[in-house]
Amino acid sequence: MKKKTSLPVDNNTQQPTPYTPFLDFMSQDIVIDHTIKKLVEENCRLVKFAKGKSLLQTGNVCQYIYFIIEGQCVSYFTDFKGKTITWFFHFNSEESTAKNIFAVDYRSFVSQQPATLTIDTLSPVTAIRFSSEELKKLVGASPAVEHWLRLLTEKAFIQVYDRINVLLTLSAPDRYKKFLADESYLLNMFSNYLVATYLHVTPQSLSRIRKRLRHN
Repeated sequence: MKKKTSLPVDNNTQQPTPYTPFLDFMSQDIVIDHTIKKLVEENCRLVKFAKGKSLLQTGNVCQYIYFIIEGQCVSYFTDFKGKTITWFFHFNSEESTAKNIFAVDYRSFVSQQPATLTIDTLSPVTAIRFSSEELKKLVGASPAVEHWLRLLTEKAFIQVYDRINVLLTLSAPDRYKKFLADESYLLNMFSNYLVATYLHVTPQSLSRIRKRLRHN
């Protein structure tokens, strides 16, 4: 009887780890080597939150940046009347960009001043958490990571600028049209109420805008 031949084993095959989604995201802009992998694993923490928990509350100093692995969060402002204004939706999918994958009040994180954003979980959430000190260690130990963070900051700045520009310069119907053109997938992920506050209109106004557009 012919003896079976064993298949070769690749000892260099990398098994996925909890940090793989973050490393994959970084690899869109820089080459990830063993040194960077080790630095990331040593300078962050995997955290989990139940639905309805706050990652950050207005008035507290933002101590962490969260990279969302699974689940959904929402960041929002509360105005002088107590009404909430959704700033960004946070999730990790094919449609995600930096504004979605990272949950943070960046102004508070950098300045260590009280946050003006609240960040709540809408479902159970798994995330990777970085403190300011951990991020500094990462950047200080690797020029590649420093370059990546600079690129990320530039992208985030552009996204924030675009968000403010839309809110300040477009009418409510035009904001909704742009939303449909750029982010219509959010309609299947989040409630009508949250989508309305994201567009800075009431749910009733959003309903009227939809009806008018359907009849045009």
